[in-house]
Amino acid sequence: MVFFRPTDASGQSLRSVTADDFRPLALALTGALDLAAVDRAAAAAFERVSEPFVARETRPAMRAEVDLGTVWRAGLIDELRNPRPKGPVAQRILCSADDEAQWLQMRRNGITATDAARLATPASVRGVANDKLMGSSFQGNAFTEFGRRREPVIAQWLQEEHGIHSCGLLIRAAEHERHLATPDGLAEWGSEVVLAEIKTTNKPWKRIPRNYLRQVWWQQYVVGAERTLFVWERHDDFVVQDAQPQSVWIERDDAEIAKLVKFADEVLERVDSLRAGVR
Repeated sequence: MVFFRPTDASGQSLRSVTADDFRPLALALTGALDLAAVDRAAAAAFERVSEPFVARETRPAMRAEVDLGTVWRAGLIDELRNPRPKGPVAQRILCSADDEAQWLQMRRNGITATDAARLATPASVRGVANDKLMGSSFQGNAFTEFGRRREPVIAQWLQEEHGIHSCGLLIRAAEHERHLATPDGLAEWGSEVVLAEIKTTNKPWKRIPRNYLRQVWWQQYVVGAERTLFVWERHDDFVVQDAQPQSVWIERDDAEIAKLVKFADEVLERVDSLRAGVR
């Protein structure tokens, strides 16, 4: 992509170049939706412009320092930033969340960590089953959108500070092919698999909310992990309040997992029965 400065018939510039002219360049070079970083990159690009200006490429011609590996189907996950698991988990990967259509379809036919977060009572079993059949009425809000935009930024911190890479993979349990999870982060430290879960909140937590614990335990069961680094960032009216994210390790709880598995199987049994009745 090339940017041109407007000129008159004599070739004189009609206006001065500003940092905003290079905002597309900054966007192309940033991997996360961090608007402050975008503005810094735009300003840096502007500083590199020398007079007279005619045209400038958006990406400098240089040889890559590293091999970025195979770019996945949607082009958003690569082997450098998001290494594919090499251990036993690799055999249970169903797809990448970047392939959204396939990811959503597979999730509809199974129980995910989002579903497990709700599974606390018999009434919740009915609610999750109904959503599987009819679809959920919840389509997101300002809080979920803010969390979606902040997640790549927090994930970058997680990778730099703890060595846990973003995941974005739909994984099935070894014990049940319809028990599914897409962890926010996954790392293989020798024979140990560790996970990460990322949240944003506008509340000063004294303890991790119970529904988030169920989500974490379900992911541990599906993937086969013993602990999860739970990471959260607090905001006030969508203005980040923490200098850096807060985090705590959550250990696996097999007793709680057994309850979730029981509820999940009840959901699937109910869904299958109602679908058979419709036919």
